[in-house]
Amino acid sequence: MNKAQASNNILLQTSVILKLELIESCCHEALVGQVTFEVPTLPGRDIQICAMSQLPPKPGLSTKEGHARLLHDLANIELQAMELGFRTLVELSEEAPESFRQQLVEVILDEARHLKLCLRQIERLGHSWGEWPSHLGLWSCVSLEDSLLERLVIVHRYLEGSGLDASDKIQRRLSGTQIVGTDKVVGVIAEEEVGHVLFGSNWFREFCKSETGETDPDRVFNEILRSVFPRLPRRLERLNHEIRKKAGFSVSEISALEQIRLGQMSHA
Repeated sequence: MNKAQASNNILLQTSVILKLELIESCCHEALVGQVTFEVPTLPGRDIQICAMSQLPPKPGLSTKEGHARLLHDLANIELQAMELGFRTLVELSEEAPESFRQQLVEVILDEARHLKLCLRQIERLGHSWGEWPSHLGLWSCVSLEDSLLERLVIVHRYLEGSGLDASDKIQRRLSGTQIVGTDKVVGVIAEEEVGHVLFGSNWFREFCKSETGETDPDRVFNEILRSVFPRLPRRLERLNHEIRKKAGFSVSEISALEQIRLGQMSHA
């Protein structure tokens, strides 16, 4: 069956509002498989993009501007997570079980809902999306040549996993401020992201067994991490071992991530 080219593609669309309006229908079309979605070199944006190192300094969390900037940065992360999940859906999941594809769509729609929460709170604080520049650092970590196992490690277990480590610290900082609302948004996202990372952990182990016959997924994780880590952002945040274990990480995998954090892992 010949597939038509999708006329509405969230990856090409620049407006964040239209991306949110289109995401559910795009996921449905991708699941049905009657259309194809072009994956651009860079996703469309309606705001200024710069390198992560060139982002402006962040105001303190004692001000509404500081809260809005925190949420703006978080919205950018949720937007890229939504797009990367959709990219996996259209690039790599055609041969995956239907249960994986359905669960991936649930994660994608969760990311969209998190993005909406951030945007609404930014507006409540008197600021707006695009008031500050953003980066595409997460998108640049993946490659067209990635396998599904590599994509699960990069997106769901490394990038999203890194957010778990920072969430507790951010929530403690927010609890000491008098500005209402931001802590609730961050709390919802932090709680639900554990499930997103667990999704990646569980399916990573499942695919290790079913696709490679591997009985030691920890070894595969270490091998993939060594091969892809040169294109991953370095995280200086201390790993939250308790939350990582809830998200499906083994002691061996946490140790490998600690080596990256401490700069002790060499490229294989």
